[in-house]
Parts: sequence; structure tokens; C-alpha cells
Amino acid sequence: MKILIVQNKVFEKVEDTIDNIEKILSKANLENLDFIVFGEMFTTPYDISLFKDYQQKNEESLVLKFLKDLSIKTKAYVVGGTVVENSDNKLYNTSYVFNRVGEVIKKYRKQKLFSIIYPDGSEFSERKVLTPGIKEGIFDTEYGKMGIMICFDIRFPLLATELMKSGAKVIFVPAAFNDFTGPLHWQTCFKARAIDNQLFLVGASPSADSFGDYKTYGHSLVVDPLGKILGELSKKSDFLEIDINLDDIDHARSILPIIRNY
Repeated sequence: MKILIVQNKVFEKVEDTIDNIEKILSKANLENLDFIVFGEMFTTPYDISLFKDYQQKNEESLVLKFLKDLSIKTKAYVVGGTVVENSDNKLYNTSYVFNRVGEVIKKYRKQKLFSIIYPDGSEFSERKVLTPGIKEGIFDTEYGKMGIMICFDIRFPLLATELMKSGAKVIFVPAAFNDFTGPLHWQTCFKARAIDNQLFLVGASPSADSFGDYKTYGHSLVVDPLGKILGELSKKSDFLEIDINLDDIDHARSILPIIRNY
């Protein structure tokens, strides 16, 4: 199964961000792709005071139309990072998943909203403007069921375990850890959830030079069912192509029977 992660720079203007993504994609091999994955808020500056300005109200909004067209063009599933979704005057941190013909097959809203007090005493809380989702992130493909979580969700092991128990073989995680939480826990969280559930974890982030005061960590990565990192980017804008073998899941579960003992 061939996966392309796009770690793009977020510009102040959405149009500039999309133009930059197109340049990144022009350097990648888009043939025979199965999944294209983007990061959390991949076209939105990570500033809660700006979220309303970048909201997407329907599937014909600029960013969602771009994702739809990309899935049709490449004939790949597109895990569309996240956008600020406006629904009934509530804002959600939402990931749209498109199938190979441009249809939305999953809309997942981030359940665990990010909150932190930094060492300098400053605070950040998504709850000031966002509403949490309540539905599980699971969707069907010809490869079987896949799962999705968003950034802070990955710190809650039961969410990943629920996806595993629902049959997920890969958990896609659009995320935007920062330069404080990233060095501390980025690799650890992804490796832990992969080992706990003996499946693949795919983490996609914007690049570190994105617009705004929030210092994104980058380091998009893929982790296998034994916790091995198969590929990881640096902080800069880039892409990562990885071929994974889903048979590795059964292999991991046979040699180390964690799931059998749940």
C-alpha cells in the first residue's frame, strides 16, 4: 500500500498554500498512489484567533474542492489533514477523507481538544473556539478498515484501541505538535500507539516555517506494527513516500501476541 505524506508550509493566504502544495506534488510520483495525507490545519495558521477566518462551510469551499479534485486526479484516497469546519455556527477541527473518485467517505471531528501551559506560563486552548467531536474515526477501503485521529487524540490510548477493535489496519493522524511537545513526545506517542495496537501509524504535520506564532514541529512519519519508524521527515517543507505491507500486522501479532490477550 503506497502512502504519500505532504508536509507543506502554511501561508497567510490559502491560495498561496495551495500553490505551494502543488509545487510539492509536482516533485512526487503520483502514479499508483493509495493514500495522500496532509497535516492538521494544513491550510490554516494555527492561531485560534484566526480560525473563524479560515472556516470551510461546505464541500465546495476552496480547500475541500482542492482535496476532492486531487483525489479524482490521482485516483487515490485523500486524508485531507484538517480544516476549520463550520456546522450550525459551531467550529470543529475536522478531517475529510475522500475516496478515489472524489466522494467524502468520512468526516472526523477531533475529540480531544489541545490545551497546554508552556514553561514560560503562556497558555493555549482550542476549547476557547472549537467544539469537540464525538464519533469514532473509522472508514472502509478495499484494503479493509482504516482509522483516523487528530493530533492531541493520540495521547489517549483508548481512542486508538477502539479503532483497532473496530478493525483498523492503519491509523492516520493529521497533527501539529510544536517545538516544545514535539521533541518530548512526538515519536514516543506514535511508537506507543503502534506497539499497543500492532498496526501502522501515519503522522502528517505542516512544516516548521508555517505562518504565525505557533512553532510547528514537522517530522511527519510512518511507524510499523512493531514500533519501527519506517520514514521520518525533518522540519522543512517536503514529502514522504512509503510503501507498507499490511501483512506485517499479522506477522507482528503472531510473534508477539498482544492483541490476542485483550
